[in-house]
Amino acid sequence: MQIIKETVVEGWKVTVYSWNNKYLLKFENGQNELTYKVSQLDITSENDVELFLSDPHIKEQIRHTFEKMNETLSIFYSKI
Repeated sequence: MQIIKETVVEGWKVTVYSWNNKYLLKFENGQNELTYKVSQLDITSENDVELFLSDPHIKEQIRHTFEKMNETLSIFYSKI
């Protein structure tokens, strides 16, 4: 697995990997991680990854997913 890029987007640490003919876009927010696997065949260049990282709608969906992950984790902790 090769690291292509590391950056911060919306306060999330983002690492882009190249592995097994895929780009892995890993978002980290505190104790939660969210990874998207995108086929390199579906992307014309690494610039397409930049478009993904900068798209406001995608960022909103990622923010919502992290919120849901935190809610789920809170429920888990309340049960133990």
